[in-house]
Amino acid sequence: MADPWQDAMDHAVALARKAGTLVRDAVQNDMKVMLKSTSVDLVTQTDQKVEKLIIESVTKKFPTHCFIGEESVAAGEACVLTDSPTWIIDPVDGTTNFVHGYPFVAVCIGFAVNKQLEFGVVYSCIEDKMYTGRKGKGAFCNGEALQVSDQRDITQSIVASEFGSTRDPEVMDKVFSTMRKVLCLPVHGLRGAGSAAINMCHVAAGSVEAYYETGIHCWDFAASAVIVSEAGGVLMDVEGGPMDLMSRRVVAANCQVIAERIVKEIDAFQPTRDDAAAQD
Repeated sequence: MADPWQDAMDHAVALARKAGTLVRDAVQNDMKVMLKSTSVDLVTQTDQKVEKLIIESVTKKFPTHCFIGEESVAAGEACVLTDSPTWIIDPVDGTTNFVHGYPFVAVCIGFAVNKQLEFGVVYSCIEDKMYTGRKGKGAFCNGEALQVSDQRDITQSIVASEFGSTRDPEVMDKVFSTMRKVLCLPVHGLRGAGSAAINMCHVAAGSVEAYYETGIHCWDFAASAVIVSEAGGVLMDVEGGPMDLMSRRVVAANCQVIAERIVKEIDAFQPTRDDAAAQD
């Protein structure tokens, strides 16, 4: 039976590569940077240009499909996931990295139907690494199959996380407390690429055993969630339940044992959900 969404996935890969060229070109030029919510939450003209490119191209090819885009939501559009085919777009994941020339920057395109993720494309532009995952068909990087680490001992593991874009002291206390507890398990190390999507792709590739974060958005991890699960990994909420795409919280790990061990150390809190306005 033909894959009904293969054409959409092929289009996503082509768009991610085209967008990645824009990002790499922009790295060589002056970038106009604007603030979003805080002095550490940045947006550039490239973010907006890439999202416009993706949405216009998809609208032309798939006129009935819906979108959730980081810059569109920032401009006031609702963040609502329906049963309709929906493209979930982060035009530049790792904008702060991009602005500073730190080489982990990704174009992320997730795709959901009936609220279930069907495929994900994460293009790490500076590295020229194209990560893809298709539900039931595996995960790949530049065409090579991905497989999570087979490590089951948390004390022999590397864990990835980030500090997030908020600087609220109460939130930061929880972030640092969790990091301290994870480090003191002990683990081999704590790492962060500065991009949720790339951190999760590193889990899929077996470079790190787990990643956790609170405060990210659905467009940060929708695409990479498919890649992790198709590489044999597990996804869950930071309090141990099923992953909720709109919750702004995720644990991605190579196995259930390590995911559950990390959950025990997390000082959980609930940011405002991505779909909060839709639930009001």
